[in-house]
Amino acid sequence: MDTSQYMSMFLEESMENLQTLNESLLELEQRPEDIDKLNEIFRVAHTIKGMAATMGFSQMAELTHKMEDILSEFREGKLKVTEKVVTVLFRCLDTLERMVNNISEENSEEFPIDDILHDLHSMAEVGHNPEAYEKDSNTSEEINYNINEKIMLNEYDINVVKQAIDKMFNAYEIKIELSENTLLKAARAFLIFKSLEECGEIIKSIPGPEDLESENFEFKINLVYITNKEKAEVIDMLINISEVKEVTVEPVDVKNNLDNLTEKLGDFKEIEKSPEVKAKVAKKNDSADINKEAVVHKKAHQSVRVDLERLDKFMNMVSELVIHRTRLEQISSVHKLTDLNETLEQVARATSELQELVMKIRMLPLEVVFNRFPRMIRDLSKELDKEMELIIQGQETEIDRTVIDEIGEPLLHLLRNAADHGIEPSEVRIAKGKSPIGKIKLIAYAEGTKAIIKVIDDGVGLDVERIKVKANEVGINTEGMTDSDVKNLIFAQGFSTNEKVTDISGRGVGMDVVKTKIAALGGTVDAISEIDKGTSFIITLPLTLQIIQALLVKIGDETMAISLGYIDRVIDYKAELIKKTNNKEVIVYNDSIIPLVRVNKRMQIETSEIAKKYIVIVKVGEKIVGLLVDSLLGQQEIVIKPLGKTLQGLKEYIGATILGDGLVTLILDVAALV
Repeated sequence: MDTSQYMSMFLEESMENLQTLNESLLELEQRPEDIDKLNEIFRVAHTIKGMAATMGFSQMAELTHKMEDILSEFREGKLKVTEKVVTVLFRCLDTLERMVNNISEENSEEFPIDDILHDLHSMAEVGHNPEAYEKDSNTSEEINYNINEKIMLNEYDINVVKQAIDKMFNAYEIKIELSENTLLKAARAFLIFKSLEECGEIIKSIPGPEDLESENFEFKINLVYITNKEKAEVIDMLINISEVKEVTVEPVDVKNNLDNLTEKLGDFKEIEKSPEVKAKVAKKNDSADINKEAVVHKKAHQSVRVDLERLDKFMNMVSELVIHRTRLEQISSVHKLTDLNETLEQVARATSELQELVMKIRMLPLEVVFNRFPRMIRDLSKELDKEMELIIQGQETEIDRTVIDEIGEPLLHLLRNAADHGIEPSEVRIAKGKSPIGKIKLIAYAEGTKAIIKVIDDGVGLDVERIKVKANEVGINTEGMTDSDVKNLIFAQGFSTNEKVTDISGRGVGMDVVKTKIAALGGTVDAISEIDKGTSFIITLPLTLQIIQALLVKIGDETMAISLGYIDRVIDYKAELIKKTNNKEVIVYNDSIIPLVRVNKRMQIETSEIAKKYIVIVKVGEKIVGLLVDSLLGQQEIVIKPLGKTLQGLKEYIGATILGDGLVTLILDVAALV
């Protein structure tokens, strides 16, 4: 048996754990006294080390082991949580992330980690107290035990067990014997620990974690385990793990452990009197409550990992089902098959529910994208020597996985831009009467069939005159443009008002990427700004990219679809509504001047002038435009199919769909038309 079957689980869980460490370290830097957070960091680092060692990635395990040394110094109060120490730990996390990416890409290149190891070693030496350490290790060495005997618990462990029992939890001593044919003992131990920790907490193990990782043990593992599960459930869970030969589960005998502990410690009266050991025991007793809380709040994860390809295939099958349902409805309508109506209604209802379900399965919270940005802003704050904070709201907003995959890069550019160009240095902000700490907000919420994401800063704002000057330099005519249109010129390719090119931003490449990426997702982006008040970038995205409600329209002899998400209303076309301004056609509606786009001219489609026409008023971000079409064919649920490589250059369409009568119909890209 080899470790390849565990590789995808290792990669996925390593990235999740590294992200958790990033977030937890940021919080610890803000609240150094938070012991609970420190314990969480220690547990996650230990998990990463164990997994890396089990999978045979020794360099990764070594680096995490050194990180653990620093975290131990934190826990024992020998080292203070400072910006310098946290920065070194962040460097470790970045290196570990690159290692995981290399493993994922099957790249065998090794990273030079000597510098980081040296820095970690130096940090550990700063906080190291040899005397206290020596006495502590002597004490723990004496209170040792034999794997064939019952597990002897120390005072700290007994405390935790007693508190758990008081809270109506069960404390078990578990003996597990593996099959003698087990080739990969460490991997099996990892699976045992993972299963147990999903519904409880392991407070002691013989052999210890390091011996388990290095496979320095026979085929027996003894554990002390706290859970709300019954004995039979624990046995059942463990015996079902392959290569587990025998399991015995007994309640922990607290009284016997207390008697043994008193006897063992009888010979160490002098050591017990030493202030260092007293302080150590007191510290452990104080943290017992934290561990108790951790046990109480432990919940099993009622979820399962699914391969993304299977999910996409599932979505495609549901899409096909929607197409065939529409086809059946068309046939029933044409042939007036009333007997079919009831069955078709049932099929329609079931299809709709199935479709809604698969949509929800594909949805992911924006948190998976947002959670990497606090660390980035922290690093930029140090690099640019500006005080700034990131405020995140609405990260629980759910959006289609395809959108999640693509939205990270545009948001990254907008946030870096806000930090570099938007937020001013503290002294400048104070002179303007602002708070010395710049605020960048990342806000998300759902609005109908759309998701709105806003990136807001309270910095300098966009200077319209400066943008006009730059636009004229690069040959863009700004005559007749509104201030809003001028501000949105920053999304033009290669457009930048920054005189100095920095590593962070300044070439005008990022904003172009933002516009292109968001347009490719069927979304829009708008810039709203006020001098010295700040800038807001408003991104509007579809919640899903597969199945949408659309209005079918006729343009000449062609049938086309327009997503209902963009449509504000439809009005009758009257020639007297149309006016001309700046040589462009507009309509006056409800005291508003709305630009008019003749879709047939834009698409070069011949059309009759006699037929009654309609104006579809669409809203794209902050812009409102009227689209002139020949006739309306009604609303329908349609499945978006990509156009493929041959036609991917057609910017006016986001894809095509198949209607009930088998006709292939193009879906207009309203954002591109506007």
